[in-house]
This record gives sequence, C-alpha cells and structure tokens, in this order.
Amino acid sequence: MTHILAIDQGTTSSRAIVFDANMRITASAQEEFPQHFPKSGWVEHDPSDLWATTAGTCRAAIERAAIDPKNIAAIGITNQRETTVVWDRETGQAIHNAIVWQDRRTSDLCQRLKDAGHEAKVTRITGLLLDPYFSGTKLKWILDTVDGAREKAKAGKLAFGTVDSWIIWKLTGGRIHVTDATNAARTMLYDIREGGWSETMCDMLDIPMSILPEVRDCASDFGMARADLFGREIPILGVAGDQQAATIGQACFQPGMLKSTYGTGCFALLNTGETPVTSDNRLLTTIGYQLHGKPTYALEGSIFIAGAVVQWLRDGLKLIRDASETQPLAECADDAQNVIMVPAFTGLGAPYWNADCRGAIYGLTRGSGPAEFAKAALESVGFQTRDLLEAMHADWAADRSQQVLRVDGGMTASDWAMQFLSDVIGAPVDRPKITETTALGAAWLAGMQAAVYPDMQGFADAWALDERFTPIMDEVTRNAKYAAWQRAVEATLSV
Repeated sequence: MTHILAIDQGTTSSRAIVFDANMRITASAQEEFPQHFPKSGWVEHDPSDLWATTAGTCRAAIERAAIDPKNIAAIGITNQRETTVVWDRETGQAIHNAIVWQDRRTSDLCQRLKDAGHEAKVTRITGLLLDPYFSGTKLKWILDTVDGAREKAKAGKLAFGTVDSWIIWKLTGGRIHVTDATNAARTMLYDIREGGWSETMCDMLDIPMSILPEVRDCASDFGMARADLFGREIPILGVAGDQQAATIGQACFQPGMLKSTYGTGCFALLNTGETPVTSDNRLLTTIGYQLHGKPTYALEGSIFIAGAVVQWLRDGLKLIRDASETQPLAECADDAQNVIMVPAFTGLGAPYWNADCRGAIYGLTRGSGPAEFAKAALESVGFQTRDLLEAMHADWAADRSQQVLRVDGGMTASDWAMQFLSDVIGAPVDRPKITETTALGAAWLAGMQAAVYPDMQGFADAWALDERFTPIMDEVTRNAKYAAWQRAVEATLSV
C-alpha cells in the first residue's frame, strides 16, 4: 500500500488527489457545486452536495490513477473551515443547509455579545474575535431557528460539525463523530490553551456540549471509510483545516516561518511555536497543527475575498470568461490610472474585522475599463496581504530583512500577481513546485501516520522551490501605493 488519497473539500468545489509513495500527484478529480445566497450577506451550501461531490471525485481520482484501492494506505482530509453543519444522528440528514464561513447573518448577535463585554473573554479562551466568521454563532442560529432543533440537541439527537466531521460521518457510515484540533480551534467553542471544548463558551452561546464531536490530533485514527464506497475499507489517518493543511504542506514547521494561501479567500499563517501569541492587532491566535498531543500555535490573518474577486469579474461583471485572462489584462492596464478596488463583498477580515462594510472602487475615470478592473482586482489581494503582514510584524518581532513568504493556491499561477505581491510587501515570495499544498499537507499527515511518508524533518527537506519573486518596485512607489490603499479602506469603513 503505497498511495494516499487526499480529500480537499473547499468552498466552491470538492477535489480528490491521489499521491504516490514519493508524494507526487498521480491523478486528481474536481467538481464544483452550487452556492446559495438566500439573503444579502448570507452564504449556504447544501450538505448533500458537499458529500456527493466528495464521494464522486474520490472515485474518479482512484479510477484515473489506475490503481487498485488495495494500494491506498490511508485517506487524508482537508476542508473549508468554520462552515457549520448540523445533522440528525439517526437519519444522517442535515437539518439545515450548511452555513458557510463567509456568511454574516450573526453580525447582530456578535455585536450584542461585544456590547455586553464578552470579546476579551472569547479571545482569551479561543484566540478568536467575536465575529460571524466562526462556527459558534452559526450553530446557535441553527438551533434557535430550526423548529425543534434545540430540543433535539438537548436530547442528544443532533450532531454538529465543521465539514471535516460531516465528511467523516458519511465516510464511516455514521459510526464516527470526530474532528481535529485545528478545526475545533475555529469554532469559537474550543479552549486552545487547555485543549478541550469550553464550557464557558458553550454556556455563553447556549450550546449543548453533547452535540460536539470528539477532538483528535491532526494525525490520528479517524475511523474507516466504508468498503462499499471504494471497494475496501480504508483508514482515515489525517485531518486538518485547509489553511493549517497548507501550512503543513509548505513545511512551515519552524517558528517564524510564514505562508499565505490564495483561494476563495486569502489566509496568512505565522508559526509561533509552542506558545500562543495574543495579538494586539486583531489577528487570530490559533492552532497551526497538533501532533502527539502537542499543539503548535500560529498567528493568522484572514482575508474574506481573494480569488473570489476574480470570480466576480467573471460571473458578476462578465468582464472575463476565465480567470487566466486577468494577467494579460493587468499587463496592458493604463499605468496613469490608479483604480483601487476594496473587495469587501462580505465585509473586511483581518486586521479590520468589519462585518458591515461593503465593497467599493475608487479612482475611476472615463478611460477605466476591463484592464484597469483586472489590475485593481489582483492588486487588492497584494494590498490585503500587506495589511496582514504589517499586523503580524507588530505582534511578532522578527528581522524583516529575513522575511520570505511561501505562497500557494490558485492565484499563485499568475506571475503578474505574485510579482506585485513581492513588490508591495517588499520581500521575496516563494512559489513551490507542488502548489497543491493544502492537499499535500493532508496527504502527508495520513501518509506519515501510515508509515508511508517520511517524518517532519524528511518532509521539510523534500520541499522544493519552483520560482522566487523578488521586489523590483522602488520603496517610494511601494509606500505611495500602499498609502492610497489605506485611504481607500478608511473611506470604505466610514460609509
């Protein structure tokens, strides 16, 4: 058994990738699923779509790899975090659509809790902020809104989980209700220092603790996938939330190492080692990974809209037909124009954490067109990344001259976007040879647990650079562009 099946259940699609014994991709499959927007600021998924596309892509990837399922040693899972699913333990059916991490319906509840003075307590226990982003208030909303849900939950008849828990439940035929420490740490219900569910947080949100899954290490026994799914039972041995999986896949194992992932959103994580660092700049303190019962902590900055801004150009404005068109458009944009796009479609994440502001575009002229919009969209991702890094440097003192940012995700395929990112942060940007680092991280966890892949040091030694982008923009221009971005954000927040 020399192969690993990695499940990457994301915000807009589900993917499955088969890795061989040398951690190289043998085959993959991907399938998009519908997004549901029942109200402004609300985002939902049908949990049955998440499961159906996951199961379907797994079968397709195994078939394309042309291997016998007996050759698959283990399954690793990575998933969109914070997205909240509640299901009936007896029927296995979800009682409501999954509420997606981007959803802002609990903004008023979060504000009431802030006004009551609870945010300091929330941050001390969970490392998080009082924001609709996290699972806890989403779970409370479902229990308060769905007829009979709270009574069923108190009777132990309902199960809550982030998407990893839902997928594991379905893979194991309802036998296993578990999660890992990285996903638990994103619920706003988990004490990241004590390493367990917080009674204080559950009481604050009126969450019955019987609804919560068991929490395990990232590399652990998560049960066996049913034989009828893939032809034989396969152990599930690795689980991590997508951004933590990407941190692992980028081999950011040493304190001070930094990665940023560009998918639907953008997420930067800084490894802070054995000590959780409390942010003074509204970053999140979280668990980067947990192995052998020992958590490694990280500072995280979360941007809600990164690749999604390119999707908006395609699906909303109809300016492009494919994401790859943004680079040639940006290259031919008028440099004399300074169009700035603040993509606050669902509010702004770190370090602003404003759930109510909405997107804006500044600096338009009669000459502004698709090229300028494409350039502004790509630049917005670079500007938002600098926001995160500035906050991280304020919280974690480090030699900025030694800073290197490891990047991954779909947007990193754009050389133009990566060069601008390097320019605007004033530091090298390293793109690895394997850009599927999220799936790779999940695969390594499972493969290491199955004794197929090397240990942490061996995995770090295998990390390989594809291309390094170094700054070519002069400092005066860099700072002037960033100052213009900051003015645009300030104006957006003031509306």
